[in-house]
Amino acid sequence: MPRLTPVHYRTLIRMFEMYGCQYLRKEGSHHILRFPGAKRAVVIPEYDEVDVEIVKNNMRTVGMTREQYFDLLARV
Repeated sequence: MPRLTPVHYRTLIRMFEMYGCQYLRKEGSHHILRFPGAKRAVVIPEYDEVDVEIVKNNMRTVGMTREQYFDLLARV
């Protein structure tokens, strides 16, 4: 399995929308998405390279596996 690397925020937004998240709003430089059944919102900061820890936390929030992440990354 490849390593997770920093990703552009637009790519992450598209990936999480493909996974089933719904875009809610933008607050400052942060994009807020909602996932059905998640206990909290998915927050993606507007960075050219979003840190791996932020990606991992958002994956954990929606229950996305590494395999699903890399599959979506290949499709974007």
